[in-house]
Amino acid sequence: MSEDRQSMSREERLAAKLRENLRRRKVQSRELENRTEGEALSKKEPPR
Repeated sequence: MSEDRQSMSREERLAAKLRENLRRRKVQSRELENRTEGEALSKKEPPR
C-alpha cells in the first residue's frame, strides 16, 4: 500500500484523504444521532 501512495499524485492523495475523512465524519454523525435519540427516549416519562 505504501508503494501505491508513492505513485499517487498529490491531488489523488488529497482526494483519498478527503474521502476517508468524509466516511469517518459520517460514522461519527450517525453515532451521535443514535446516542441523542437514545437519550431522548430514556428521558420520556413512562406511561401511567
